[in-house]
Amino acid sequence: MILLGLLFLLVSPILCVAGLILVYIVITKNYIHFVARIFQEKPLFIIPRGDVSAACDSIRFPTSGGLMLQGCYFKTTFPRKGVILFGLEFSSNRFSSISYCEWLVTAGYDVFIYEPRNQGDSDKQPDYEPLHWITQYEVDDTKSAIAYLKTRPDADPNGIGFFGISKGAASGLYVGADDPYILCSVSDGVFGTYTTMVPFMRQWICIYSKRAAIHTILPYWFFGKLALDAIDIAEKERAGNAKFLHIESKIRKMTNPWLMIHGVLDTYIKPEMARTLFKMCNSPKKLWVVPGARHNMAIQIAPEEYKNRVLSFFDSYLASSSSVKLPSKHMEAVVTNSK
Repeated sequence: MILLGLLFLLVSPILCVAGLILVYIVITKNYIHFVARIFQEKPLFIIPRGDVSAACDSIRFPTSGGLMLQGCYFKTTFPRKGVILFGLEFSSNRFSSISYCEWLVTAGYDVFIYEPRNQGDSDKQPDYEPLHWITQYEVDDTKSAIAYLKTRPDADPNGIGFFGISKGAASGLYVGADDPYILCSVSDGVFGTYTTMVPFMRQWICIYSKRAAIHTILPYWFFGKLALDAIDIAEKERAGNAKFLHIESKIRKMTNPWLMIHGVLDTYIKPEMARTLFKMCNSPKKLWVVPGARHNMAIQIAPEEYKNRVLSFFDSYLASSSSVKLPSKHMEAVVTNSK
């Protein structure tokens, strides 16, 4: 009996591994193409647009691939506390974010909003069709926006703050983890590729498979491997040599303070997905989960508290670090007329 027990202990792990391999082969053969297809589907939501504002300076600046990006720079008329780079949500234009920025300008911050390639009035990369997931191209464009801010005559040598919505937030956090010039970050509705894909994998596979009970006992990392396989397929199917990036590894490296905002009723990126990302960060951090708010709707649900929390955060972590306290008419950058 003892020998049989030892034999069982030795054989059991081998059988478990063999079983996982078999399940992996079956799922990969029968279902992984569904996951790759769903990964590439754009979510159905209303893309925000805004009206042209004459209150900002219109900026054109270069990025990788010889492209030119469009931005607008809002200057505060008060003694400047700091500069904030704003990252747009997927497919929106630069003027759609004015409601996020005008009160920051009134509070004493300059705000620079930029449109990544293939968005708004920025140049188009012909062989690239953006999705809601970030790639190296959005990261390049964020880095280019930061490089532009560093070249301005009124640049703050100590650094800037970052404020981003959804996809724009992901790109900014990805860059900010490696760039000390970003002193602090605010995100609203941010999401990672891996931490979004894996929870949805269980739902997707259960929808397409009649053996749903099997999938409930499979480990998290198993679905993670399938998600990475699906992403690899999607990369090969799409033009432009785009590589979908994962902010999870970057968030673990973050050292700058972070305020995460997320809606309780967000059905695109569920609150538990946001909390998983949040727990990965070891830097000073705050999480505000907004009751009644859906994806990117927190500012509409609780506008005054939203503004107060964001302002308090930037006043604590950006204004205290900014070294350039400029008067209301600070030095002009080279700009074109707003349009």
